[in-house]
Amino acid sequence: MYTAPLKDLNFALHRVLDAGALSNTSRFADYSDEVGTAVLEEAARFAVDILEPLNIVGDRAGAKLGNEGVTLPPGFREAYQQFIENGWPQLGIESDIGGQGMPLILVTAVQELWFGANTAFMLCPMLTQGAIDALRIAGSEELKTEFLPSLVSGTHTGTMNLTESNAGSDLAAIRTRAVMDGDHYKIYGQKIFITYGDHNLADNIIHLVLARIDGAPAGIKGISLFVVPKFIKQTDGSLQPNDLRCVSLEHKLGIHVSPTCVMSFGDKEGAIGHLVGEAHHGLEYMFIMMNSARLAVGVQGIGLSERALQQAIGWAHSRIQGRPVGMPTEKPLSIVHHPDVRRMLLTMKSGVDAMRLLALYVALQLDRAHSLSDTMQQAKALQRAELLIPIVKGWSTERVNELVSLGVQIHGGMGYIEETGIAQTMRDARITAIYEGTTGIQANDLIGRKLARDQGAAMHRLIDEARQETEMLHDDVKVEAVQMALRSLHDATETILMQLSTTPIAAYAVSVPYLMLCGYTLGGWLLARAAHVATHEVANEGTDADFLNAKIQCFKFYSAHILPIVTALTEIVKHGADSVISADAKLL
Repeated sequence: MYTAPLKDLNFALHRVLDAGALSNTSRFADYSDEVGTAVLEEAARFAVDILEPLNIVGDRAGAKLGNEGVTLPPGFREAYQQFIENGWPQLGIESDIGGQGMPLILVTAVQELWFGANTAFMLCPMLTQGAIDALRIAGSEELKTEFLPSLVSGTHTGTMNLTESNAGSDLAAIRTRAVMDGDHYKIYGQKIFITYGDHNLADNIIHLVLARIDGAPAGIKGISLFVVPKFIKQTDGSLQPNDLRCVSLEHKLGIHVSPTCVMSFGDKEGAIGHLVGEAHHGLEYMFIMMNSARLAVGVQGIGLSERALQQAIGWAHSRIQGRPVGMPTEKPLSIVHHPDVRRMLLTMKSGVDAMRLLALYVALQLDRAHSLSDTMQQAKALQRAELLIPIVKGWSTERVNELVSLGVQIHGGMGYIEETGIAQTMRDARITAIYEGTTGIQANDLIGRKLARDQGAAMHRLIDEARQETEMLHDDVKVEAVQMALRSLHDATETILMQLSTTPIAAYAVSVPYLMLCGYTLGGWLLARAAHVATHEVANEGTDADFLNAKIQCFKFYSAHILPIVTALTEIVKHGADSVISADAKLL
């Protein structure tokens, strides 16, 4: 049974990252620690009371495609209606378009709760948020007026239509066509892997579709973005079906209740679509959605890691098995007393804490970028967030697969049995490192776009700030391992920059190890900050000493068992490229 990690989230938000300082800005003047805590408590109730009970139901029943389209199992439509009635879709939306205007750091914490409770359900509002962002930034006033209110309220949901059977990550190869027809376009083509492309949760589905206008240039420069609603609103207010349909559902390893659709547009007269922004700028606009989704998928990995941790802890404390070495006992004890089980649990717990802090830190940078009065500080905060988003997405989703696998291992043979529940968590987690850009794509974005655009200046600023901070923490916590990791990250960054300028293929051959090195190091830096806060609170006889000591314990373990990985990764970055680029493909 999933329980909301409220203590951990409140500690991270308000005591480690000081989200309450956002109240000093005019944009978030109404935010406070008390507001954040109250919102988290309500979100936790929704997670535990509404979403969690549907998690196993959705896994077993899945989404179904019939004559009336795609339907979800009983309880899901009711849960979604409660979701919108409670105003959750508006939580982080700007107030000028009908939202509540809460900071992204709070929204990110709320998302973690919901992803941990029921990932498949939450994919629908996650994509709707991306559609809102794209239309708000790139849409015409007419499109905003027509579609934003319903998307913001949640009565309509949004999708992202990129992939085609012949064009996966290579979007330059898409074939979906757009033909001008008066004041709109007719869309013809087929898209695959469309999450929530059809369902019975909302009144309408607003598809954002990449297509090529007839006569457009080849490659990505000829791609445009279109709004293609499932139903077209008539002058009398009625809704008429557009020429689009879900033709099949994918049978997936996990997230069974999330309908992954093959969508067909224009089987008859052509699906009516409206151009978003300027023609041939579709990929640029779609990346507005992609960046939003990539941060959210990283958070999805954290939520599932937390779920697996809870499952593993529960099992480790209840499973009686054997007499641990070195413990004077005649009776068998629960397996949590066995050293290797403790090692695995500490790996999971410290990993969840590190990933959580890094994701929330990135969200905080985005909040600062959109609220600080100093334009230079705004720009630096945005640049830092953009630098870190591929790290959060790639590192968190790679680690969730490792950590959930450890959770299965802790269960022993019972972990391989569906009834214990952790098998579903493992199946649901596997996709996170694939969709919204594989880990390799995130790593290529990190070095090819984010690192190269300023020759590493933003990364070096971050490393220098982290170094200065850890030096100040030295009297309270042992930070030698973090300092070593930061030095390694500096050296690895210099190596990547040199490779990019001389032999780019070498940099791309080790881009994933570099991304993972970044994640481990920056996670360790933020864990040191958390341990520092916990140490001071324990010294001042703060409440809940066990909780605080657990944070200190996690940092000590992470320093001894996880940060040494950075040394190996640095060696790979420095010396591992040649063995990749010299490999003969025909021998693979």
